[in-house]
Amino acid sequence: MAYGHKPDGSRPVILTFARHYLPGFRAGGPIRSIANLIAGLGDEFEFRVVTLDRDFGETGPYPAVALDRWVRMDQAWVMYVEPKHFGLHKIALIARETSHDLVYLNSFFDTRFAQQVLLARWLRKLPERPLVIAPRGELSEGALQIKRIRKLAYIAIARSLGLYRGATWQATSTYEAADIRRHIKSADGRIVVAPNLSSVPARSDHQEVRVPWTPGMPLRVCFISRISRKKNLDYALRVLAQVRAPVHFTIYGPVEDAKYWTECKELIARLPSNVNAVHAGELAHAEVDRALRQHDVFFLPTRSENFGHVIQEALSAGLAIVTSDQTPWRDLQRYGVGWALSLGDQRSFVQALEELASWDASRFQKAQASAIAYAAKSKDSKEALDASRYLFRHAGSRTRLAPPPAATE
Repeated sequence: MAYGHKPDGSRPVILTFARHYLPGFRAGGPIRSIANLIAGLGDEFEFRVVTLDRDFGETGPYPAVALDRWVRMDQAWVMYVEPKHFGLHKIALIARETSHDLVYLNSFFDTRFAQQVLLARWLRKLPERPLVIAPRGELSEGALQIKRIRKLAYIAIARSLGLYRGATWQATSTYEAADIRRHIKSADGRIVVAPNLSSVPARSDHQEVRVPWTPGMPLRVCFISRISRKKNLDYALRVLAQVRAPVHFTIYGPVEDAKYWTECKELIARLPSNVNAVHAGELAHAEVDRALRQHDVFFLPTRSENFGHVIQEALSAGLAIVTSDQTPWRDLQRYGVGWALSLGDQRSFVQALEELASWDASRFQKAQASAIAYAAKSKDSKEALDASRYLFRHAGSRTRLAPPPAATE
């Protein structure tokens, strides 16, 4: 089968493998990371994204999706594939029949969209091209706590076989660069810190459209993420069980793990009468901003985030943040916009929420202004875009890579 649509210009072609992509939204941040990267660099590089024909957790495909052919999606070409037909043979066929200059993996542990691509490369079924791997936070200590033995065993096997030989690694922060060095010894000198690019729009109407807190209202707290052990909803519920102030807690997100959600529902049933928790279903990306503006606090005690797009969106909406120190957003308290706390100190989360519940309207207004300013400051910089450009321009280098201009590790 011919996949057609050979590159139509002189731009370098990046063959990108990602389990989920647009129009999907249920996988959250990873989709935004790729989409924002393409929006930022799509005029300079031709991105060709190989992805599943369905959203995260769905058993059926997107409506009227065209399979096994390149279709235009904004600034990229996308090929949607059926999960039952995607394996070593399909990977090799796509790679051989799609002219490309570089292979870009958006996971290290994904069995099909990372491991099988690496295996096909090792078996020499793919054209020899430079390889970039973006682990997307999978090598953080928090993420490795989930199925740890299996993951460490795979790292050992991949190292012994040389599956990632010659790869360049994308770290989205200096913290992730340290995680990669810790577990992928040969990556040192092949790591480029290229931060995720943001899709948060600049706004001037936060004060007018946000639903303000008024005296007598419970503290309005929300959680927006997949319901999975990594996102740590059960921890949030255990914290809320110790809060004495009135709280309304809204949970948004798809259920990734049904057994885990059952555990969370049992915790919800045991919450004290001052805490009301509800699951309000899923949110498409376009709905997130409006939902955030109905709340005062964004609460995500995650085990690991390599970026945390929704944290930036919450700041842009003027919310105070209570999260773990397992994200790059570790200076929240310094700027008066929230807390990044150790998961080993559950009481500190309780105290943060109790303090927020004690604020008056003027204190919330001040924090709101600080959050919006902080979000604007943290938006994409020229240096972040230059770092991503450097990542792809220099991935084929056979020498140790220097940090990109104006970026440091």
